[in-house]
Amino acid sequence: MTKFIAIVLGLGFLANSAIAATEIDANGDGMMTIDEVQAVFPDVSTEAFAEVDTNDDGALDDAEMVAGQEQGLIPAATDG
Repeated sequence: MTKFIAIVLGLGFLANSAIAATEIDANGDGMMTIDEVQAVFPDVSTEAFAEVDTNDDGALDDAEMVAGQEQGLIPAATDG
């Protein structure tokens, strides 16, 4: 039962992150650039963005965004 609860909570977090990602991804290409991230979260530094961008492609995919939020480098929610 504990595993079930953990899975449900984990899926809820991913769903919330996916919603946030669609709000950040202004052009809808599935990737979030530094400009798109800073438009929503102005306090995210280029250094924090680069640390989250683990494959160094200059953009964050959903997995990198979730990892960055879990690490506290990117806020997990907007104020609205």
